[in-house]
Amino acid sequence: MSTHVPPVEVPADPQELAQAVGSVMYAGDAATQGLDMKIEEMAPGYARLTMRVRADMLNGHKTCHGGFIFALADSAFAFSCNSRNVSTVASGCTIDYLAPGFEGDMLTAVAQERSLAGRTGVYDVTVTNQDGRNVALFRGRSYRIKGQIVGVPADA
Repeated sequence: MSTHVPPVEVPADPQELAQAVGSVMYAGDAATQGLDMKIEEMAPGYARLTMRVRADMLNGHKTCHGGFIFALADSAFAFSCNSRNVSTVASGCTIDYLAPGFEGDMLTAVAQERSLAGRTGVYDVTVTNQDGRNVALFRGRSYRIKGQIVGVPADA
């Protein structure tokens, strides 16, 4: 009896591929799931994620700890830069905090590809609250490595 698992079919349509990549990545992303982040939209070079600020995310000022805001922006960046089904990692990033997040706020991170050339990319992420107020601006630099997210055997 063979234990070989055939590769999953890779969607030809770029939009369908981005959505498939998002689903596969999310299923294996314990950090994103553990912070109750949700993928609201995926497209080639684009991702929109949301996260509600919980009581256990507050710092000593009773505002959302910057690390959680960073995690949301970083996850949106990760989904965006992997959306074309080429395994991609961060090579660096920066964040500017513009306004506090508070318990109960619904934060939205929108990641957009600004440049993709060869193995490197640049992505901007804007984090806003439910009122549309800018909470943070994040810029990520990506590096493409070997492999893909969709279309590899389960035992690879």
